Amino acid sequence: MKSIEVVAAIIFDEQGRIFATQRGYGEWKDWWEFPGGKMEAGETPQEALKREIHEELDAEIEVGELLHTIDYDYPTFHLTMHCFKCKLAYSHVTLLEHEAAKWLKPEELDSVKWLPADEEIINELTR
Repeated sequence: MKSIEVVAAIIFDEQGRIFATQRGYGEWKDWWEFPGGKMEAGETPQEALKREIHEELDAEIEVGELLHTIDYDYPTFHLTMHCFKCKLAYSHVTLLEHEAAKWLKPEELDSVKWLPADEEIINELTR
């Protein structure tokens, strides 16, 4: 089985809300996820996350602590996802790849349909 290693930004604002994005393409179109993406050769997870957030949201982030690494088996590949606590360096965000985005309070996280691999971190964030 193919393995993919990715990074995800769990972006918090000053009110403790968490930024969620909705996929606008592919097999998982309309499902919600944390922004991020694949690591490139030679990148640290933090470097990959900063690059991905710039590419997807035209935004700059401050990458904080590693919250959790999730291993999840999708039908056609194994995913390893490193989830980091982040905050926006400034409030400007432009959706370049996603269909929609919203800020959710921790108790509102279950109000959207998350990608299966993201559900484990959702459980941790709502404890």
